Amino acid sequence: MLDVPTHKTGGSYTKPVDPMVGEAFAAWELQRKPQPLFIDRKTSECVAILFAWRGRPLRTLYFNETLIPLLCRKAGIPFEDARGRITSHRARATIASQLYNAKEPMTLFELQAWLGHRSPETTQHYARITPTTLAKAYNDAGYFARNVRTIEVLIDRDAITSGAAATGTPWQYFDLGHGLCTYSFFEQCPHRMACARCDFYMPKDSTKAQLFEAKGNLQRMLAEIRLTDDERAAVTEGAHAVDNLLERLADVPTPAGPTPQQLAQSASFIPLATLTPADPGSPP
Repeated sequence: MLDVPTHKTGGSYTKPVDPMVGEAFAAWELQRKPQPLFIDRKTSECVAILFAWRGRPLRTLYFNETLIPLLCRKAGIPFEDARGRITSHRARATIASQLYNAKEPMTLFELQAWLGHRSPETTQHYARITPTTLAKAYNDAGYFARNVRTIEVLIDRDAITSGAAATGTPWQYFDLGHGLCTYSFFEQCPHRMACARCDFYMPKDSTKAQLFEAKGNLQRMLAEIRLTDDERAAVTEGAHAVDNLLERLADVPTPAGPTPQQLAQSASFIPLATLTPADPGSPP
């Protein structure tokens, strides 16, 4: 425990410090020998001063002009950085920020008591939030999670073990709810949550899809897909949002080559709205 005398931002108080600090203080007191009590200029009380030598208190300027440069030189670090000279005041601000951004951080009121401030507004000046802490808070807020959807992936183990997958036979099927997509780079496809019926698409009501799902050698896995806001709307808001997304992608080629506009001119094209569940809460 460290006893702190009355200072410019608060009265006298006692606070805990790291054992390493206590050991350093003990070594210093042993080296400097016993010192007399001194008159505190703020309270006129007789007090013991830690930084005293040969019966005289060390000057305040000694720390910033002599001691800190000496320690920097010994540690092999520069005396100043982009913010200017390294001073005792900056060291106080650094430890305050570290305590505020620790894994188990101090609250603002705990930090106020530790720093000995009368006003929490003074403490807020020291309690700087680091980019890492801010990023963690942003992540915990769930913004990333709301744009992630889990989709089922069917793996055809027969196609893999027989070697057919190496010759181009589909072996990976992404379950879209209304159909299956066999495009291996599904995560990169701009039409992934609003399939444009390209050659990689297999409607679930087709005979080929029914025969595939009836196979006993299928391995089912889950994959996380990060969605844009438009794709998330297509997943959660139903057929109308899907059609809006398709309209914006009308001239964007599908993995098979043709654009949705060209596919729409084909007699075999089936409007997506006839296959997409009307329930907004239905999965993709």
